[in-house]
Amino acid sequence: MIFTRYAVYLTPDPGPLAQAGATWLGWDIATGSAVGTPDDSITKRPRKYGFHGTIKPPFRLIDGQTPDGLKHAFKRFCADVRPVMLQGLTLAQIGGFIALVPTGDVSELANLAGRAVSDLDSFRAPPTDQDLVRRRQARLTADQDANLLKWGYPYVFKDFRFHMTLTGPLKRDQLDTVITQANDHFAPCLPAPFSIKSLTLSGEREDGMFQEILRCPLG
Repeated sequence: MIFTRYAVYLTPDPGPLAQAGATWLGWDIATGSAVGTPDDSITKRPRKYGFHGTIKPPFRLIDGQTPDGLKHAFKRFCADVRPVMLQGLTLAQIGGFIALVPTGDVSELANLAGRAVSDLDSFRAPPTDQDLVRRRQARLTADQDANLLKWGYPYVFKDFRFHMTLTGPLKRDQLDTVITQANDHFAPCLPAPFSIKSLTLSGEREDGMFQEILRCPLG
């Protein structure tokens, strides 16, 4: 299969949480297939990415690098980093959207993400002019703009905030209802603690949907 972009994601191991995320969004990133009966007014925007937390944001391969080379480097990276234990996950509102976010100390996870961004950077093509214009619409800080130019994404290193997106932007009169729905949907399967034992190399297909390419254990 041909992929237009690649990303390193944290996707839950097969089980109740992964299934809940897939049916909520309407897309199973592990199998690359539509599932459930999602509400497009809530989940259409994040659906293409699948249920995930970003570790290394989506990027195009730079000329001279190959998908096989990326897969080998990803395997080596995962073998060289340790599993991470988080206190758990909880539902939160971030601006105008809803996500699952970690509780407790996240420093080890932030360090893991920082290493993924830097260690695999030789595979990333620079952002296009269109990428820069689109990202700068978010009124980036000076540090975030510098990250965008150097790493292709504004929210890395000290600006990294792990989250597993559940909705697109919501209207104020939607928020309470959607939060209640999400709580009912995810509460039975939220892990405490949340053990991160693997990472997933994912690819954006030609139809714009992301699909798991390779899941590798850490350490």
